[in-house]
Amino acid sequence: MKVGIMVNAGKPFARRTARGLVDVLVARKITPLLHDETAALLGLPIGHAAETLAAQADMIAILGGDGTMLSSMEKLGVMEKPVAGINIGTLGFLTSCTDSELELFADSLLAKDFEVSTRTLLDAAIHFPDGKTQSFIALNEVVLARGQTGKLVNLHATINGITVNRYRADGLIVATPTGSTAYSLSAGGPLISPAARVLVITPICPHSLSDRSLVVDDKDEIGIDPECRDDEPLFFTVDGRDIIPIPQGAKILIRRARHAVHLVRLRNRNFYQALRQKLGWNQ
Repeated sequence: MKVGIMVNAGKPFARRTARGLVDVLVARKITPLLHDETAALLGLPIGHAAETLAAQADMIAILGGDGTMLSSMEKLGVMEKPVAGINIGTLGFLTSCTDSELELFADSLLAKDFEVSTRTLLDAAIHFPDGKTQSFIALNEVVLARGQTGKLVNLHATINGITVNRYRADGLIVATPTGSTAYSLSAGGPLISPAARVLVITPICPHSLSDRSLVVDDKDEIGIDPECRDDEPLFFTVDGRDIIPIPQGAKILIRRARHAVHLVRLRNRNFYQALRQKLGWNQ
């Protein structure tokens, strides 16, 4: 078995955790393949590009937190290999275990004693007025939000071409079930099981109290037409990155992507356990 290793070098104890993971894998005759940045952090001469890890490894281990998972999976690109997150700190919503459980993680891989949770991705396309199209893949959410002004924005939302609402708000979030615990949650959206085959549309600080989150089938295509003047700047973001200014006359189409992400879950670890821990629910 070959395990690709990517690490957030900016995390405290990142070097110690990466070295510890390499050691426990080698002790079990599991071959570690180091990302370029991981090799540099450990002072080793041989590292690989993310694309090489995606092609050659049987599994990718990402050391950091949920944010590191999102940025690393962007580097890996379209990939159907299992991804395991090792949180340097407390357990996250996306990660498999913490940095204090490296031996448990390695033993689970060796015994194949783990589960894989398939997570929906979003395929979002911006159709610009000049005919150009730009496409993005998101694990958590895509967001259309106002720029650096105090003005609300007007957004016309459709489902399969049928008008749903005209929102006047600070913006609009379209999230996967995985993303329901991120920005959408902080904007008042519902918590959704990762196994649910749905998407959620959540307005950000809407002007009307009747504007609420809307849960739709993940087979639906969501369209968003900005109806803003040129002096009301609007920005598009994907998982908190790729900030794209949206001009008047652009159209955004969002649908479930054809491929998915496969997250490793150790036995007896699940979404509801993470909810209890992260949200401080009664244990």
